[in-house]
Amino acid sequence: MIEYTTSLSRRRFLGVAVGGPAALMAAAAAAAGCAGCSKTSQAPFRPTEGDALLRSRPAAPTESVEAGLHELALAPLRDGFLYVPPTYRADQPAPLIVLLHGAGHDANEWASAPLAQLFDDRGIVALIPSSRSSSWDIRFGAFGPDVRFIDSALAQTFRRCNIDPARLALAGFSDGASYALSLGASNGDFFGALMAFSPGFFAPAERKGTPKIYISHGTNDQVLPIDATSRRLVPQLRQLGYQVQYREFTGGHTVTMEVAQEAMAWWLPAPTMSSPR
Repeated sequence: MIEYTTSLSRRRFLGVAVGGPAALMAAAAAAAGCAGCSKTSQAPFRPTEGDALLRSRPAAPTESVEAGLHELALAPLRDGFLYVPPTYRADQPAPLIVLLHGAGHDANEWASAPLAQLFDDRGIVALIPSSRSSSWDIRFGAFGPDVRFIDSALAQTFRRCNIDPARLALAGFSDGASYALSLGASNGDFFGALMAFSPGFFAPAERKGTPKIYISHGTNDQVLPIDATSRRLVPQLRQLGYQVQYREFTGGHTVTMEVAQEAMAWWLPAPTMSSPR
């Protein structure tokens, strides 16, 4: 469903990604390959609670929205999408998932996936933001602009959709998976579930709550080798008290439809609403 490979420099970076925030940020500059990133990336990484705090909360919507895929129109470049399934009903609070893309990509990575197959049966609304730069802000030194953009996108979503605060999930692939774990744990009193498809690291600003976690990883992943990432991350997360559902599969750096559907069923075991007649 989603798959890509990158260069050796990126593989070397991700191989040390679980070594600690300082090593992660020092290596990020070389892996990112973007002008002007190295100075910020090499600074000591000291995330603070406020930098990662999402403040928007579900409330009674003041606007309406039709089913389908909508541009957020919050930024002229690197914007994002809101997907509203045809099963959404304004009088019934819906579950919401926030989907984060991998490095070097944008919201189109998820928007081009078969969203209807994943979300329609369960009536899931999907928010799909783009990072402000080539990857998520934590890769370049600290939480900041991406947190603010996601917060603005959430506020817009809550104005347009009736969202159930008890069914909020944050998910991502590759760098987006690492960001989902890190930002999600920093806002674990907000997100009840985190889904990380092929993550590389875990670096929250401050852990709040204990959201349940789903992690998947391909045993033949050459971008984020499984031995250096998920096989280390999962025991660490469990030691921290998180309930982790871990799925290894035969494959590379990818999210398969089977794995994605399994994650949706893990999050919401039964459909939350039927299709309109």
